[in-house]
Amino acid sequence: MKTIAILLAAAFLSMAASCNPIGKNDDFEGMNHQTFTESDKVFPNPERGFYFVKDFHSAADALITPSSIKTQRTLNRTIAYNGYYPKDYMNGDIGEEFLQMMKSNMQILRDNGVKCVLRIAYSDSETEKPWDPTLEVVLRHIENIKPILQEYGDVILTFQAGFVGVWGEWYYTENFVSNPKTPEEHALRKQVTDAMLAALPTDRTISLRTPMFKRMMYAQDYTDTLTVETAYNGTARARISGFNDCFGASQNDQGTFSNSESREFWKKDTRYTLMGGETCAISKYCLCENSLKDMEDYHWTYLNSGYNGKVLGRWREDGCMDEIERRLGYRLSLTDVYTDAAPAAGNDCRVVLKLQNTGFAAPMNPRAVELVFVDGKGNASVTELKDIDPRYWFANEEITIDRLVKIPADASGKCTLYLNLPDPKPTLHDNPLFSIRLANDDIWDEAAGYNKIAEFTL
Repeated sequence: MKTIAILLAAAFLSMAASCNPIGKNDDFEGMNHQTFTESDKVFPNPERGFYFVKDFHSAADALITPSSIKTQRTLNRTIAYNGYYPKDYMNGDIGEEFLQMMKSNMQILRDNGVKCVLRIAYSDSETEKPWDPTLEVVLRHIENIKPILQEYGDVILTFQAGFVGVWGEWYYTENFVSNPKTPEEHALRKQVTDAMLAALPTDRTISLRTPMFKRMMYAQDYTDTLTVETAYNGTARARISGFNDCFGASQNDQGTFSNSESREFWKKDTRYTLMGGETCAISKYCLCENSLKDMEDYHWTYLNSGYNGKVLGRWREDGCMDEIERRLGYRLSLTDVYTDAAPAAGNDCRVVLKLQNTGFAAPMNPRAVELVFVDGKGNASVTELKDIDPRYWFANEEITIDRLVKIPADASGKCTLYLNLPDPKPTLHDNPLFSIRLANDDIWDEAAGYNKIAEFTL
């Protein structure tokens, strides 16, 4: 009980730190006040949006190219779906040449500002057998790729639970109990998922194809969902996300949902875990009105840009594609900024930021928050807000940041204050391609990856 109490206190402290100001929430008398308007522009932002697909079937396959990533970024895509098919190694360890190909691709992603949705499978055809190897081989393969997952976890958005069945979708299978219904029948699949969790850095998630899989392997029933108190605590339950590869295709999304309880399970659970996938067939359930509501209800972060073409075409024709592109994942924008009326060198300056999230979801992986002060000579000082966690910046909610920024004693001239939302990983922190851009006009510094929030002269 003591451990639970500590976790509860820590969770609520994090929430309070990200929302509560130093003084009263409306105590801004005498402060400079700026108002901001959300832009309707679509632009690239890390860890959200439409993804592009690149599969690899052998060690000889061509690597991802920097030029192709650059092209995708001009289309506002910062996520690659990378499917790997080590089918030449189904009787033993994955060959070094295949592992080196995976590693090279990961480095190219890191160097060029893209993260991946990762999946591993052995067959991409229902007529191509074997569909999967034995459990023992799968576990060996997970150990084979563990060093890559650990080294390049920074550029993995999520690791989809493949390995089993055609396309790694856990349906057609020769070795893992077809159409399992009970926790006992999911036992082999759970061994695979547990091994994936152990191989992946602890701040990254494993995504399962249906809510039933999480319920059967990690929950007592469909009411046993994550909450603000249990989210992001490093447990297996907190690290299990979902993906839906038949979004809006039928009443139950082609078997994704087994009943209404499974829908409610994902609606609540995805407030704290990643949700994404693709469409697979056109139906009355993927009309714009239905699709937008479902993306809100299930907190969608990422979606296939190339499939299903008929569904994507309908969204364009019916006029909701621009809104989907803007709102997938988070969409953060400033509404108000308050700063002390007479800041002075050597003193603390109070800064109050009010932001809104008009996206479908909160940022789902760890994200740093920094206030960057730059004086007229170009000297910069950084105030790290380590107690603020953007993963609690939920959709359709206002966020308030109220802090004191220390102005250096030797600061002078025209000064600028920025909000920086960088990736916290040391390998990515200083790369502006991995920093979050706010959805306001004329505040984004592309070279630095900063959002300008205030200017004043000392």
